[in-house]
Amino acid sequence: MPISARRAAIAALTVVATAVAGCSSVRTHPDAKGSAHSGAPGPSSSSSGPGGSIPVGPGPQPAYTVQPQPSPGSCHVRHTAGKQPLPDAKCTPGATNPKVTAATLKTTICRSGYTKGIRPPVNITSREKKANAASYAYTGPLHDAEYDHLISLQLGGDPNDPRNLWVEPPSPGHRPGAGPNNPKDVVENRLKAAICSGKTDLTKAQEAIAHDWTTAEAVLGLKQ
Repeated sequence: MPISARRAAIAALTVVATAVAGCSSVRTHPDAKGSAHSGAPGPSSSSSGPGGSIPVGPGPQPAYTVQPQPSPGSCHVRHTAGKQPLPDAKCTPGATNPKVTAATLKTTICRSGYTKGIRPPVNITSREKKANAASYAYTGPLHDAEYDHLISLQLGGDPNDPRNLWVEPPSPGHRPGAGPNNPKDVVENRLKAAICSGKTDLTKAQEAIAHDWTTAEAVLGLKQ
């Protein structure tokens, strides 16, 4: 075979080999993509609130069920400089009620009697409270601790999302056996009034109370 013909044949074989390799690469690509997809985590079970930091709960239910709690001893109480107890942000970040938005205030939290109609019954929360006490390693009398909504119902907190409820130990000055003494309730009442009168924003109030109820009013510019 002439040298020129031999060179042409070699060049042709090189082109064919390159094309075959390219086809093999293309054929294996979908499989690799499929494997990566199947191993990827699915969508998160929790979504973020309007501020991007507070989970959104399932909202009011026609019939509540006992919710699972964090494993025993996995949650740790924090304290403010004034010794007020705060929850573990990993266990209890708060959760909002999706039915309560800036557009629905008049028919939800700013309507008299709204929270009474969405509150879980005691036969549900009493069992959750006992389990959550173990989560926080709380060993005091349950009667003296409040099973507290971190974001209260009147501020648009979710009624029974376990991320929004915790066994809140007594505040300083508590008399043993006297039941909960929770000065947080007073702050919640004032924040609700501020929301319903337009003095503060719903989402900002929720974020402030979830972070630290003792500083919430100051953060929102409501502290006199």
